[in-house]
Amino acid sequence: MLEPIDPIKQADEQLLKSLEVLVVDDEPAIRQILAVRLTKAGCRVVQAADATEALEKLAKGEFEVAVSDIQMPDFDGIELVRRARAAGVDTSFIMMTAYASVDTAIQAIKAGASDYMIKPVRHDEVLHRVAKVADMRRLSSENRVLREIVNAAQEEVFGFASPAMRDLDRLIAKVAPTDSTVLVTGESGTGKGVIARKIHQQSGRAPGPFIPVNCGAIPENLMESELFGHVKGSFTGADKARKGLFLEADKGTIFLDEIGELPLALQVKLLHVIEEKSVRAVGSEQAKKADVRIVAATNRDLAQMVADGRFREDLYFRLTVFHLHVPPLRERRQDIPELVRFMIRRGAKRLNASGELVIEPEVEQALGAYGWPGNVRELENVVDRALILAEDGRITPADLPPQIARLMPAPEAAEKGGNTLRDQVRRFECSLIVKAIADAGGDRRQAARNLGIGLSSLYRKIEEFETLGLMS
Repeated sequence: MLEPIDPIKQADEQLLKSLEVLVVDDEPAIRQILAVRLTKAGCRVVQAADATEALEKLAKGEFEVAVSDIQMPDFDGIELVRRARAAGVDTSFIMMTAYASVDTAIQAIKAGASDYMIKPVRHDEVLHRVAKVADMRRLSSENRVLREIVNAAQEEVFGFASPAMRDLDRLIAKVAPTDSTVLVTGESGTGKGVIARKIHQQSGRAPGPFIPVNCGAIPENLMESELFGHVKGSFTGADKARKGLFLEADKGTIFLDEIGELPLALQVKLLHVIEEKSVRAVGSEQAKKADVRIVAATNRDLAQMVADGRFREDLYFRLTVFHLHVPPLRERRQDIPELVRFMIRRGAKRLNASGELVIEPEVEQALGAYGWPGNVRELENVVDRALILAEDGRITPADLPPQIARLMPAPEAAEKGGNTLRDQVRRFECSLIVKAIADAGGDRRQAARNLGIGLSSLYRKIEEFETLGLMS
């Protein structure tokens, strides 16, 4: 008869695969037997004969779990946990002792241990406890990610109106479920980061982390450490181990923005990561598996950089397995009106603004006519500025920057037409302001007081009327 499958044991085996474990015990036989059992279960095991040796190895930051004796000749396991925690070591500890005591257990847990076992330990029980601690670490990481996903899901989703962006959405839906590397190109400010996040959220990796990295913002001498991590003491200033952003993104997506800024030496290492699916921390002798999907982005011409010898051709082909190009805003003006409304709704929440905001038609016309050299990022800045300046629930031409406001067609002067109610109200307001300033002898502060409005409101009105050609 076939032996029935034990689901708990099966789950443990999955959790133990490639787990980095440190076994600490001053008794060689116990230490070696535990190491053999953990290695057979799929763990990568390192041994330490005492607490001092263990602390040196833990400082490199390469272990997820440590199984440690409490009674040791140099200093005890509880002190080992305390010193490791003080040094910023993130390893989870399972303590073992031959001296059963509730007091000892409480001390171990208070020091930062995750579990506690009484010697002699059963090897199957050790495997189960190690797997359980590994699962707790995984769940803690997933809970953090899920909180981020829930918060992101509460944000309103924007739907594009332009054919070009609808085509882009269709391509995203095709590539997102795969594990294919994606290169997103487009001018600065077009929303390449938004596209990368969409790819992640529509993929099977959505429960995992999304780690954005701006390759142009990290100093070259720190970039390798930031991406791949380092062990303690590997270079000056490395006072504690660092995991690295690739391992932070394990089971998720890493977004390498401004990939064209990556130095040639790092390009070689990135190519190795893509091909081998493993990373080696600075100063470490062993590589760690990294289950990461790569989405890269650039506003530079990588093909030309390859031709100029500034970007590796083999890496270029690895990154361009699937290429998405985001068109500039000036080529998809159909998106501007709804983008503006979307940004107003989002910005109003951020600024705690209440009530509906009305956009005057002239404002919409000016926004549609502008060239947007800074693309969506510039549009968002303009909308945020308007939200701060807007009064009485209206966004008027005076709330726009001069380079955009001047694009509005000059209105007809009073004697040449413009007889809508709004035009007549504006002319009346303008005449009142001109008279108030004249009556105050040019003192605009006094004129504002006489009109019963704030000085900033007076200046805004003057700017609006000058823009519209009502005020000379």
